[in-house]
Order: sequence, then C-alpha cells, then structure tokens
Amino acid sequence: MSYYQPGILATPVPAQARHLFFALESVEALPQAIDNLINQVDGQSAVVGFGESLAKALNVQIDGLRSFPAMTGVGVENPSTQHALWVWLHGVDRGDLLNRCNALEAALAPALRLVEMQEAFRHKDGHDLTGYEDGTENPHDEAALAAALQSAGADGMVGGSFAAIQQWQHDLKGFHKLSSDDKDNIMGRRLSDNEEIDDAPISAHVKRTAQESFAPEAFVVRRSMPWIEGDRAGLMFLAFGFSLDAFEAQLRRMSGLEDGITDGLYRISRPITGGYYWCPPLKDGHLDLRALRIG
Repeated sequence: MSYYQPGILATPVPAQARHLFFALESVEALPQAIDNLINQVDGQSAVVGFGESLAKALNVQIDGLRSFPAMTGVGVENPSTQHALWVWLHGVDRGDLLNRCNALEAALAPALRLVEMQEAFRHKDGHDLTGYEDGTENPHDEAALAAALQSAGADGMVGGSFAAIQQWQHDLKGFHKLSSDDKDNIMGRRLSDNEEIDDAPISAHVKRTAQESFAPEAFVVRRSMPWIEGDRAGLMFLAFGFSLDAFEAQLRRMSGLEDGITDGLYRISRPITGGYYWCPPLKDGHLDLRALRIG
C-alpha cells in the first residue's frame, strides 16, 4: 500500500482534471470539514494540499511550508494567489468531475468555500498547447520518489510532498506567428524531435530551468496540464518536490533575479496565479494528518 498520495506520481497525467481552491470561512466548522475531507478523498483520484493559512488555523506549523511569494523579476511578474486548501481531482469524464466537485464543495462547507476552479486536460499524451512536450526532464522511478517526497521527519511527514502551482496564460496567436527557429529558441528544444538545441540562447527555457545546473540540484516532478476557457488558454503548471526550494530557485532564475536574463517563455506566456501547498502522506489508505495534529 502506498505511503504517499499515489495521484502525485501516477503517469500519465489524467485525461481530465479539476484544480479546486478553497478559502477558509469558519474555523469552528473546520473539524467536521476535515473529517468529511478524509472520507471523500483517496489520494489517487483526488490529491489534497494544505496551504500555510489552514495549518495556522489548526495552530500547527509544517516545516518547509510557506505561502507563495509574489515575485517581481526583470520586467516580469509572478503573482501570488495563495489559498487555504487545494484539491486536484483526476478523472476521464468531465461530467463525473463536475459531480465530484459539487459533492466535495458541499462536504467542506461552511468551513471552506470554493473560490476558484480550473479545468485541465491531457493533450497529445503530455504536450503543451504550443505543441512542445511537457516534463521531458522529469526524474523517473526511484529518482522521482526522491525528488517529490519527504523521506524523513516527524510522524505524518514521511511521504508528504510540496506542490507549487502556477496558471500560465499563453499568447498562442502571437506564438504561432513566430518562425520555427524562434519558437525552438524560446523553448530550447526542437519541436520536430524534442531534442535539446546545444547552441540555443541562454534565455531558452530549457537552459533557464536545467535542474542539474543549480547548487544544490533543483529536481522536481512536473505534472502540468493545459487549460482552455473561452478564448483564453495556457498551462496549469504543477510541480511536486520534497521541499519548495527547488521550484523557487528555478522561478528566480526564470525571472532574471539570478543574472538579469529572463526566460524566453515570458515572451509568449505569463503566470496569472501562484500557490504553495503541503500534500500529506497516506496511512492505512487514508490521509495521514498527524502532522496537523489530527488523527
């Protein structure tokens, strides 16, 4: 039996998903809401993450958990839209996800109120809407476990994970007006064969985020999925790590805070949300909330 929420590392990413973000409305009603949460989620078809404000409402501190920093870079902005609770629903049918979302929203009320929801989907076996493959450099197998999961700590911490989430909105019309070489140089990979371009500019996304180029190395496990809403579209970026440090180091370099060079990705996309969450492990098939002094 898994000791972590298996939906974190299950591959491929789900065919359909919903990202649900909740605000805390009533501390008094929170114990019943958490009981309902434990009974409704399995860590596989629904991955759960707690924000710093919710931990504080429970009078606990999760080592390593903090709120997403609003980060101003060199001509770029990374906004913070931190919430108390995040749930990532997995599925294959949009109607079923809608019904599950409604049931979860009712189960968590009045303690927690759904304030934001974003649907996402798998595109061409794991590609971004730009056409480029997402997560090519993800670690696998034991390396993925080491990158994504906490391996030590107090009761209820081993098997936990930290999630970093940003919703990026693409300028797809502008992107597709670019030449093939311009597109490839933004990404640092060739669209034709997904191979890295050795002489790509230093601003290329692949070079900005090369996980082994940081000290210490900044490995995370990406589980990103595209989203579409009317004529707006982009990527729900999602990365899991045993801490938030690796993601934050990558974002700082992307934003030009390390050397003044911003990631080429900002030419065709902008983040419009940002949040950090701690995903508890499992125990006996249920969320292990001992680190939150529950159970």
